[in-house]
Amino acid sequence: MPGRARVWLVGAWLAGACLCLAAGPAFAHGGTHAFVMLLPTGYYLVGGAIAVAASFLLLAFMPQRWTEAIGAARLRLATVRPPSPVPTSLLSALVFAALIVVGFTASTDPLANPLPLTIWTVWWVGFTLVTAVAGNLWAYLNPWSGPSRVAASALFRGRRRPPLRYPGWLGYWPSVLVFIGFAWFELIDLAPSNPARLATVAAVYWAIAFLGVLLFGDIWLRRAEPFSVFFGFIGRLSPLVWEKSDKTPDHRRVSFAAPGAALLGRDPLPPSGILFVLLTLATVSFDGLDKTFWWLALNGINPLEFPGRSAVVGTNSAGLIAMWAVLAGAYVGAVWLGWRLSRRAAPFGVLLGTLVFSIIPISLVYHFSHYLTALMVDGQYALAAYSDPLDTGANLLGFRRDEVTTSFLNTYEGARGIWNAQTVAIVLGHVLGISLAHLLAARAVATYGAAVKSQIPLAVVMILYTLFGLWLLSSPVAG
Repeated sequence: MPGRARVWLVGAWLAGACLCLAAGPAFAHGGTHAFVMLLPTGYYLVGGAIAVAASFLLLAFMPQRWTEAIGAARLRLATVRPPSPVPTSLLSALVFAALIVVGFTASTDPLANPLPLTIWTVWWVGFTLVTAVAGNLWAYLNPWSGPSRVAASALFRGRRRPPLRYPGWLGYWPSVLVFIGFAWFELIDLAPSNPARLATVAAVYWAIAFLGVLLFGDIWLRRAEPFSVFFGFIGRLSPLVWEKSDKTPDHRRVSFAAPGAALLGRDPLPPSGILFVLLTLATVSFDGLDKTFWWLALNGINPLEFPGRSAVVGTNSAGLIAMWAVLAGAYVGAVWLGWRLSRRAAPFGVLLGTLVFSIIPISLVYHFSHYLTALMVDGQYALAAYSDPLDTGANLLGFRRDEVTTSFLNTYEGARGIWNAQTVAIVLGHVLGISLAHLLAARAVATYGAAVKSQIPLAVVMILYTLFGLWLLSSPVAG
């Protein structure tokens, strides 16, 4: 990468970070339930929006050769032969089976039973963040690859291909439908953390996915299994990039690159894939919106007398779909306007399916910011539950429930530190989204000037979504 390109890149990131951190102190307190920080956000909103806008302007005036050098830059680390996922997947399946048993037989308290704490905190929150740093570990830890290969070797001896062929027209639609169901269960179901209820749902889903992989092969994981699709996208944000080796096809070249560089070589997503990516952002955004005073008042509910989840099942079901529809409409509209501004310099479908990859880092940082405090608190409960998984009074890890603390949520320094981490994450996620959109458009559009014009409406949407995200973090919530 040219030296001047490095200077511009580092300067852009530092400018964004400084704008977020330069705001004056704001006193706050930690709320209960989702622990959303109740903070005045005037300086943060303005600073965040300016940082995202400045990143777009900086990239717009940067020479094309610099941006191409940034996307292509690699620091080669090693060339390795990837191990088989079968052993680790089989181990993962055994752990999953043990958790299902514990869900049915151990404590009925969601904060004492390892199953809900593992699924909702350790896996869905913590493992997602680990994937963004270390890469797609789910390819080795999913509980289906190993068992399905063992079963296939026993049932279909000598057969090299799975018995059924995955229909191309299905695309990512099964993943979209299942992820909607997952989001509804997490956000709207009356008792998603009830251990026995969660164990039943998890066991049934494991069986369905196992049959899918057994009958259709690994393509089921790449198209129809939403968590494998989700972690596959998130893993491509990792600075650790795995690419095919030029010399030995069965080996992979491991390199250190800019975050999201692995997304630049992807083919455009079909409509089902586009909607899946937008759905991942819509669900975590609605999870922050559905408990705000604004949303409850909009639906005629006194936030100070919140009646519970059962009173808002219908409202929140409609709200979840509406959030997805609004986000999808904003994205399609922005890309369409950019396509017109660039005078149709690239096929509309190609732009639509390519620029959507820039949404993935935004989805990740909303995931981080929204669930950060839950991870910090429920992660402690998870340690306590693992110390006594069968609720027998054991203390295997030396960590008890009476040692769980939330004191960091009730101090000025603790609340300020958490808020700054959430704010910086949201702003930097949007800056990375802007950067990816720029690099993706430069590859999809023939002329550089037209590529820059094609991004303008999407950049405006990202700036507005930055404001929306910071507003969500600061809004008072009920529950």
